Amino acid sequence: MVAALVVAPSGAAHAGSQEAAGNWSAAPDCVTFSADWRYTFVTDRSGTHTLKVVYRDGTDVPSRVAPPGALITFPGYGTTGNEVLGVVVCDDGDGA
Repeated sequence: MVAALVVAPSGAAHAGSQEAAGNWSAAPDCVTFSADWRYTFVTDRSGTHTLKVVYRDGTDVPSRVAPPGALITFPGYGTTGNEVLGVVVCDDGDGA
């Protein structure tokens, strides 16, 4: 199960992404991300969450645990027109 908490992008280049992400709830301010063509960097500044990046084309990437202050790296949006829509907090059933 994936709980939907979408993180707004940290750069102005992705200003419309929150609307494109669909019906997901606003994300907590403690989780931020920055995406480019090669990498998406995610940071959780105040807690430990299991996080996953959501892509426009539906690319599925594994969730990763982000301890406080850690910089977690996910794939970027690539060179074929894909887009990072946001970051979700995953709930794998064990409270993570």
